[in-house]
Amino acid sequence: MKILTDWGFTREGWRNNSRGEYLVLLQGALLTGFVILPVYQLPGLKIQSTHLLYIIWFMACILGLTGLIFIIKGLIDLGKNLTPLPYPREDGELVQTGIYGRVRHPLYSGLILAALGWTLFQMSISHLIASALLIILF
Repeated sequence: MKILTDWGFTREGWRNNSRGEYLVLLQGALLTGFVILPVYQLPGLKIQSTHLLYIIWFMACILGLTGLIFIIKGLIDLGKNLTPLPYPREDGELVQTGIYGRVRHPLYSGLILAALGWTLFQMSISHLIASALLIILF
């Protein structure tokens, strides 16, 4: 439980949502929902061309890998400043180097890019709606 207190979680915070603890739960629920969401494709949408299908899959892989790179690099660059809470740590410092010198929120951006990559790969309308919800939340 030390890691939770290091990240800024407290009993008081869970009671009154003082540091955005409920938003962390909402994010977790949305991400879990995205993972277990069934794939729903439009009935009339069937790509006949294998070349076009490979291009779509290639673009999906690029989105997914870019998202993964954003997430990994963001975690590395944050270092000891990492917290899942929307408010920074009390002893945290503003990180403006590395990927944070180029992207304001690389962890959120990475999750959105990975979600869009999965959506494109599956060509899933249900995941497109869930990705839109992630974009709105983040």
